[in-house]
Amino acid sequence: MHAATLPSAQPFNRPSTGRINAAIRRLAEPTLWLTVKPDAASGVHNFTPELIAEFRRTLDEISFDSATARVPHEFPRYAIVHSGDPNYFSQGGDLSFFLSCILKGDAEGLRRYSSSCLDVLLSWSSDFKSEMHTISLVQGRALGGGFEMALSSDHIIAEEQSTFGFPEIMFGLFPCTGAMGLVSARTNPHVAERLMTDKKVYTAAQLLDMGLIDQVCPTGQGELAVEQYIGTHAKRRKARMKVQQSRHRMSKIDPEEGLLVVDDWVETAMSLSPDEIRQLEMLILMQHGERPAEPSLKVA
Repeated sequence: MHAATLPSAQPFNRPSTGRINAAIRRLAEPTLWLTVKPDAASGVHNFTPELIAEFRRTLDEISFDSATARVPHEFPRYAIVHSGDPNYFSQGGDLSFFLSCILKGDAEGLRRYSSSCLDVLLSWSSDFKSEMHTISLVQGRALGGGFEMALSSDHIIAEEQSTFGFPEIMFGLFPCTGAMGLVSARTNPHVAERLMTDKKVYTAAQLLDMGLIDQVCPTGQGELAVEQYIGTHAKRRKARMKVQQSRHRMSKIDPEEGLLVVDDWVETAMSLSPDEIRQLEMLILMQHGERPAEPSLKVA
């Protein structure tokens, strides 16, 4: 299906004032689309503290009764997160912010950032499991925290040109929130450890073979693939949602483990070596488009 034939989007219950455009589209079923845009000032598609706060506000607006954890009856039962950038699903964490905190000795600033990331990841991956099915549509590179965000959805559709990786080990760090739990839920901890430490970028086809993503479609066909998938899912929605709830009970992210990871991440970040700081500075230049060679980043 070409873009011109897509169903028109209906406005969500707030205007788009930041980087997240939230709109309801009528596909096979009414569907909430969250489109995340690059930062207007820097052009970088990463998770700044401001974007994390905006995600939190957006998720809060998917309001539900805290006593029953039920989404309002009239609200869409499907939600998509995807990117408004043609090349990146997300470039990951805000490396400039990391470096600033490290140089200032601001461990608490890093802790607030990573704790906020964990909070959003837990909410997207957990809060709506009884009522809503979430989908990540990846149409470019998903790196670091962007890879984690993609993994936190119930179903992952990637266009064939998409690539994935955890580059944090290049500067002596590791994903700051849920990578171990998210990858382990789909594979096992040994695979998670390998992905987090091998400095490799993986293709969509490779991750499909590993069981880490659910579907690969041709370039430019991502939104059509989403509509077709929702149409199939909705035909047996009640049974599928019960199975989803069971999966979530068996393999949800452990918040306590997540907080331990946050503590470990902050401790490690505050003790980076001069060489690791230089590698971080190089990756900041790459995030901002001043791209030096990438000698340590390998294709799997």
